[in-house]
Amino acid sequence: SASTAMSNDELILPQDFPQLLNDTFLRAARGEDTPHVPVWCMRQAGRYLPEFRKAREGRDFFDTCRSPEACCELTLQPLRRFPFDAAIIFSDILVVPQALGMSVQMVAGKGPTFPEPLKEPEDLQQLQAKVDVSKELDYVFKAITLTRHKLEGKVPLIGFSGAPWTLMSYMIEGGGSSTHAKAKRWLYRHPEASHMLLRMLTDVIVQYLLGQVAAGAQALQVFESHAGILGPAEFKEFSLAYLRDIARRVKEKLKEAGQDVPMVVFAKDAHYALEDLSQSHYEVVGLDWTVDPRSARRERTGGKVSLQGNMDPCALYAPKEHISRIVKKMLEGFGTKGYIANLGHGLYPDMDPENVGAFVEAVHRHSKEMLKQQ
Repeated sequence: SASTAMSNDELILPQDFPQLLNDTFLRAARGEDTPHVPVWCMRQAGRYLPEFRKAREGRDFFDTCRSPEACCELTLQPLRRFPFDAAIIFSDILVVPQALGMSVQMVAGKGPTFPEPLKEPEDLQQLQAKVDVSKELDYVFKAITLTRHKLEGKVPLIGFSGAPWTLMSYMIEGGGSSTHAKAKRWLYRHPEASHMLLRMLTDVIVQYLLGQVAAGAQALQVFESHAGILGPAEFKEFSLAYLRDIARRVKEKLKEAGQDVPMVVFAKDAHYALEDLSQSHYEVVGLDWTVDPRSARRERTGGKVSLQGNMDPCALYAPKEHISRIVKKMLEGFGTKGYIANLGHGLYPDMDPENVGAFVEAVHRHSKEMLKQQ
């Protein structure tokens, strides 16, 4: 009928979104007061949920990423189970190399694999010089718009991208790696070509993040998952410079449009760079579990930014009452203001959903008690 056709069209237009009912995540990101500490989990839409495994069954991973309906369903699944304070769109960081013309496959038991990785600087000529982001990554934008409508204002929707160095390392290694020696070899042997590739990626990521906001994302997270394999000097030159550039350029454009979208930077294992990260135009710095909450808050970031993190995901293997104690200690370390509770990395596939629920519940309960006592 005409009426259903119309309602479906409305779900794909990035306008007339439902009113936001729980903005604790956005408030904490901006350092404002909240009734409780907001909490979400990296990889909260994932294989630890039986319903996720069922929905993904027999489907190619990147086909799933290209289906707005599938991404929307997977994004909403964890929110049906747990009172998370934010949703993060289901997608993958490697959609950006795909947009640059590289082929990536998800190989069972092996993870993401590039059949033809970049080997030498001349291989850069095979990449798309001019990427039409609105066309190439249109499926992500559609997924965000659809999900933002279907969330019905329950919680804010976070969009994300991988950071340039992390994407570069995948594109050269051809997949995961423990040493990243092939990618790091480029940094030392071909610094100019490395910067050229990092600049190409940065330009696409800026457009990609802006497109996500236009599609309905209410916050953005940039994942520098491979930060920890760089030393402090290399991190400054090949990662931090581009992380700052991304935030600066995205903010500039959003400001012109009168939009204010908090941005989170998560540089895993870059504990040596906390001071720098807290002065790089992001409202929130995400921390992995190797960082002490108290020192991160007091000595290292001086309350200039909000912090997100950082419980060891493996703490979720502990019994529930132990999880509660770990959470309480973490909250006492970070304090209740300008803080978003999360794990120090993503959820693992063999984790018990019940324990994830216990984590969320403990954050809400302990933080409300702490706020009462203030």
